[in-house]
Amino acid sequence: MKLTPVFFPVMNILTSLDALKKYRKTLSNKTIGLVPTMGHLHQGHLSLCQKSQADNDITIVSIFVNPAQFNQKKDFKNYPRTIDEDLKLLKTQKIDAVFLPKIKAMYPDNYQVQVEEIQLSRVLEGRFRPGHVSGMLTIVLKLLNLVQATHAYFGEKDYQQLLLIKKMADAFFIPCKIIPCATLRASDKLALSSRNSRLTPSQRKKALHFPRLLHQKNISTKKITQELTKLGFKVDYVVDKWGRRLAAVCLDGIRLIDNVKSKVR
Repeated sequence: MKLTPVFFPVMNILTSLDALKKYRKTLSNKTIGLVPTMGHLHQGHLSLCQKSQADNDITIVSIFVNPAQFNQKKDFKNYPRTIDEDLKLLKTQKIDAVFLPKIKAMYPDNYQVQVEEIQLSRVLEGRFRPGHVSGMLTIVLKLLNLVQATHAYFGEKDYQQLLLIKKMADAFFIPCKIIPCATLRASDKLALSSRNSRLTPSQRKKALHFPRLLHQKNISTKKITQELTKLGFKVDYVVDKWGRRLAAVCLDGIRLIDNVKSKVR
């Protein structure tokens, strides 16, 4: 019996700006989806990839641990780097290209030029993580400019981040549609996050009180704060804002954020 050869698409790994630009030139007249990540990928990231693949001809995933958005050097140093595992996952997902830039390439100005937003960034994450919002917006703007994507995909778990990125794209006339994607949760209802891998089994069991209280109806933000504090969480905020109930807590030094839809605006 004669076998017919089967050819699988190659996942392009782009480690320099020049490589990205050359690859981008081959994609004229194609729709392009960008999924920006810092690596240590999980099913939540893959769901963004799947949405991009459904919407676009080409999907590009960036993996870049951005030093400018860490307000503590220790957190940047300790952020998990799992590039080999990440690439295997993306190859299984049949991603078209992965952009893996170096820090010096992305910050040739040594962080002298950064994006600043002066309203939304003053509350919640911006208040508790000085410098985070500016660093995050700066790297997203750089990626949008470099990739020139048609669509870019961001999870709703980081809801304030999503609003800020949309606002920036509108303010700078970026010709890329920002696509929000629903938060993916584990079977125990904890929102998927790269930080979850740092939780011990006992910590994870305790962490489940966080989404449980956040989803509970007919309970005030003050009561949620009190209950979480009693359980041993350090609560940064629990607020109703932008049609969401948003919260951030620390459990034994591990920061968790989450949000659910709310009737209070």
